[in-house]
Amino acid sequence: MISKGMKISPSNGKLGVVIPGMGAITSTFIAGVEAIKKGLAKPIGSLTQMGTIRLGKRTDNRVPAIKDFVPLASLDDLVFGGWDIFSDNIYQAGIKAGVLEPTLLDKIRPQLEAISPWTAAFDRAYVKRLDGTHVKKAANKMELAEQIQDDITIFQKRNNLTRTVMVWCASTEIFLKQEAVHATIESFEQGLLKNDPAIAPSMIYAYAAIKAGIPYANGAPNLTADIPALTQLAKDRGVPICGKDFKTGQTMMKTILAPGLKSRLIGLNGWFSTNILGNRDGEVLDDPDSFKTKEESKLSVLEHILQPQVYPDLYSNYTHKVRINYYPPRGDNKEGWDNIDIFGWLGYPMQIKVDFLCRDSILAAPLVLDLVLLLDLAQRCGMAGIQEWLSFYFKSPMCAPELYPEHDLFIQLMKLKNTLRYLKGEELITHLGLEYYD
Repeated sequence: MISKGMKISPSNGKLGVVIPGMGAITSTFIAGVEAIKKGLAKPIGSLTQMGTIRLGKRTDNRVPAIKDFVPLASLDDLVFGGWDIFSDNIYQAGIKAGVLEPTLLDKIRPQLEAISPWTAAFDRAYVKRLDGTHVKKAANKMELAEQIQDDITIFQKRNNLTRTVMVWCASTEIFLKQEAVHATIESFEQGLLKNDPAIAPSMIYAYAAIKAGIPYANGAPNLTADIPALTQLAKDRGVPICGKDFKTGQTMMKTILAPGLKSRLIGLNGWFSTNILGNRDGEVLDDPDSFKTKEESKLSVLEHILQPQVYPDLYSNYTHKVRINYYPPRGDNKEGWDNIDIFGWLGYPMQIKVDFLCRDSILAAPLVLDLVLLLDLAQRCGMAGIQEWLSFYFKSPMCAPELYPEHDLFIQLMKLKNTLRYLKGEELITHLGLEYYD
């Protein structure tokens, strides 16, 4: 299949990146971009910066870098701003997070100290383990949304921005289910005015962004933009949205291993996962209500990949457990243990054990960069609403209500690259390959 391609507006001018939550992930992301711009490091883990894309047949030998194939914004054109419940600038936040070495942060200190957070829209009822004084005051949630929009407008004018993208990098909120207030934009806006408890701070940020025509990505598992009111508003306003929950450590490994087991028709009896981490995310997830939100995100992966209704002999009766333990000495260096009980030929049992000593923010930072650049590209292509082709980056990908989410990492990557081919009018690649042997 070959498309005619889509008209893509040029990436002229500065691109604003506004981020609710300027802690470990955000400081690692911004410091990383500044270090890369100075030639102090390389953008390891970023598909947009280091990835390639095959075009045409294998014999054509056309494999450009993705950043040369589609017109992405330059790293030099990114301008950063955001909100936090603590007043630390990005340098101070980076030092406190302890992810990057102080020697690296010191080399870009002026750039990082120039970025201080705006007061945040925050309610401790939704993140019970955190409390901060750098917060907004308003009569209702609609006023909070208006204050967020004012922050963005001032930021855009001050930096002469042509476009802006918002990525939620703040903490996991308590578990919420869809309610009547989420059904339409009219009911949602009434809920903002009436301080409806079913509207969390993350929803206020998402509403403010979409209303202002700004693409939005949700990097946490909160119920946020994935409600009918906001998905419809995004379509009506021509705004791309995606989420949710950055696919980083243990779940990234599941989306690599589970497709492999399924492809070889290896059965599963049980998958036990536990984590220890000591950063702010670990502290927040020590609250059962916030953990419930994360647990739902993590547990959904296996069911959709393994399809027990299609393969009942292999996957209809497995046990899946997920645990997260807050352990302050570990800091941002999370450790994820997986015990996987599998069975093979004639039902004979086997085991796989994984011990992944990962760095959450190191894995998340390149995802933030890619999402910023690809959401901006999507908007310049006229794409609106849910961007399922960006599922590659999330634990709980958003998709149309009548669909199930695609969790297989390799299918997600194929979907992403085929979307880029489609945008540029190149042939979509099926990997059939029979033409080589005719």
